[in-house]
Amino acid sequence: MTEDLIPAARPIIGDEERAAVDRVLRSGMIAQGPEVAAFEAEFAAELVAGRTCVAVNSGTSGLHLGLLAAGVGPGDEVIVPSFTFAATGNSVALTGATPVFADIEGTYFNLDPAGVRAAITERTKGIMPVHLYGHPAAMTELRAIADSRGLRLFEDAAQAHGATLNGAPVGSFGDFGMFSLYPTKNMTSGEGGMVSCATDEIARNVRLLRNQGMQKQYANEVIGFNARMTDIHAAIGRVQLTKVGGWTRARQANAAFLDENLEGVLTPAVAEGATHVYHQYTIRVPGDRDAFATALREEHAVGCGVYYPIPNHRLESLRGYAPGLDLPETERAAREVISLPVHPSLSRQDLDRIVTAVNTVAKAGA
Repeated sequence: MTEDLIPAARPIIGDEERAAVDRVLRSGMIAQGPEVAAFEAEFAAELVAGRTCVAVNSGTSGLHLGLLAAGVGPGDEVIVPSFTFAATGNSVALTGATPVFADIEGTYFNLDPAGVRAAITERTKGIMPVHLYGHPAAMTELRAIADSRGLRLFEDAAQAHGATLNGAPVGSFGDFGMFSLYPTKNMTSGEGGMVSCATDEIARNVRLLRNQGMQKQYANEVIGFNARMTDIHAAIGRVQLTKVGGWTRARQANAAFLDENLEGVLTPAVAEGATHVYHQYTIRVPGDRDAFATALREEHAVGCGVYYPIPNHRLESLRGYAPGLDLPETERAAREVISLPVHPSLSRQDLDRIVTAVNTVAKAGA
């Protein structure tokens, strides 16, 4: 095989980002400062309809501090999907609360409202759906459940920058929403997270918690963390924010091309009223998924990923919270999914190669 591997993901860092970092380095103000404040304001205006945003050093910190800021702690339960990255369940456990894993629905890979209803107990404090792969969760139904039962609603929007449901952006539905800024996300700050906050109280609490419990230097109000974002990271994020809209349109166009041309696999569905931003373009494959993925990589030089082969409730670190739990749609997805490249740097030649590879492997396995 002589063709170069088409990577499953590819961070895009250009001269503008390098110049922004250099500007900060020349300023001498490297820790959290004016770049962070500007990034927070610009992110709020661009992606969450003006909601107050607080920048932190990672997406996991964003979830952890958001939950703490909303009052989640020992004795509480928060209902989450199991079919997601471990940070979702970890963040609940880190507060001292219990993650309660519910099943996903089988079409969009997101938290099933019926499963949420069945998981509610007298200890339930809140519900935290994940907008998995960039497709919005069923927020209308989940909001109705939360309101009817007096529960808090949170959003793990780590993969969903710019996704919308019925015209409203993700990150604007819950008490808080968290966006990851890890290098492989739809936009990056190098590393970091952004928390959109529904109330001034939650925003103030997140700011306290990220900075050792201080708003005023040496006047510590609560026990806090060092979860600050640096001005270097914020400067990168500010540049990326100006580009993410165009990158999203490119992802959507690439996804549409694959939708039209792939055969023998189940392509991603999009719910009515939803805007999918395709952090991952995730298909279901028949037969032996792992052999399918290996053939794509080794025989056709097409990178792909499996997100996620082990659900949270079966991870060694989290399975103690879910003894004997049966989540059939979660298990089916974990067996069947493969995510294909749709990142903005793909060429038409790359897309043609991806289509040829998938269709060839699917036909061989038919």
